[in-house]
Amino acid sequence: MADLSQVQVKTFPLHGDDRGHLVVVEGMKDIPFEIKRLFYIYGSDRAVVRGCHANRKSQFVLINVAGTSKVKAKDGLGNEKIVSLDKPNIGVYLPTMVWKDMYDFSEDSVLLVLSDEPYDAEEYIRDYDEFCRIAAAEAKGE
Repeated sequence: MADLSQVQVKTFPLHGDDRGHLVVVEGMKDIPFEIKRLFYIYGSDRAVVRGCHANRKSQFVLINVAGTSKVKAKDGLGNEKIVSLDKPNIGVYLPTMVWKDMYDFSEDSVLLVLSDEPYDAEEYIRDYDEFCRIAAAEAKGE
């Protein structure tokens, strides 16, 4: 079942000096899983909504390494949490079975996504009504 209390903002170690900044993100240390896949989203404008799905197996951490965006997480039971990603050393952890929408991308946005699973189209739930039915059944213990 989706648990929005697990959706957490993560602040990653920021190192730097007069040469610039360095942000380090380590699996099983800074994030609660081993990183098996990464991808990034760029070139989306403010009107675009990305994501629009939940995952049965995959966990994610989203980091705007450039620019800004927002992430809306939903549990399928009417609860939601919105996180603004506006610093390159801030990310949001999304556990399994959380509906995610990424939106309000700045023109220079580069959204880095880290996952604990390789891509598997079969584990995606892309229909919100279906996700809500699954969440309601899980909440009832079915």
